Amino acid sequence: MESILISFSIASFLLALAPGPDNFFVLTFSAKYGKTLGFYTILGLVSGCFIHTTFVAFGVSALITSNSFLVSILKYIGAIYLLFVAIKVYNSENEITDIPDRMNQKNKFKVFLNGFLMNILNPKVLIFFLAFFPTFIFSDYINPIIQFYILGGIFMLVTFIVFIIIVFMSSFIYNNFKKFKVYTELLKWINITVLISIAIMILFSEN
Repeated sequence: MESILISFSIASFLLALAPGPDNFFVLTFSAKYGKTLGFYTILGLVSGCFIHTTFVAFGVSALITSNSFLVSILKYIGAIYLLFVAIKVYNSENEITDIPDRMNQKNKFKVFLNGFLMNILNPKVLIFFLAFFPTFIFSDYINPIIQFYILGGIFMLVTFIVFIIIVFMSSFIYNNFKKFKVYTELLKWINITVLISIAIMILFSEN
C-alpha cells in the first residue's frame, strides 16, 4: 500500500514538473501579473482536478469517454473557451498589472475561474485521470471511491507544490522586468500563443 502511494506521488511529481502547457501558462501568467494572481490561477487549476477526481470516482468520466459525441462536444466547448480567453488577453491593456492586492478581489476570482474552467473543460485531462488513477488503486479493503479521493488529494497537493515553485521563480522575472513595455507585450503574446496552442491540441486530439 505505502509503496503504491509513494510510486503514485513520484509519478505525479514528474508529470507536474514535465514541461507542458499548464505549467508554462502558470509561468508566463505569473511572470506578467505577479505571484498573487499566479497563486489564484493555481488554485483554479487544482480545484478542477478535484472535479475530475469526482468524475473518475463515480464513473462519470467512463460514461463520457465511452461516448464519442460527448467527448467531441466537450472538446469544442473547451477549445472555444480557451480562444475566448486568448481574445480577452489580446484586448487587455495590462489592467491587472500593479493593482494593489486590496483592490484585486475581482481579478483574483477572475483568474481562479479561468484556471478552473481551463482544467475541467479539457477532455485530455478527463481522459488522463481515467487512465492514470485506476492503475494505482492500493487496497482491497478500502472503498474504491475513498481511494480515488486519496489519490486525487495527493495529485492535487503535489501539483500545487510544483506550480507554487514555478510561481515564485516567475516572480523574480516579474519584479525585475515589469517596468519594460517590451516585457509585458512579449508575455502578453506568449500567453495568447499558449492558450491558442492548448485549444488546437484539444480540438485536433483523437477522441
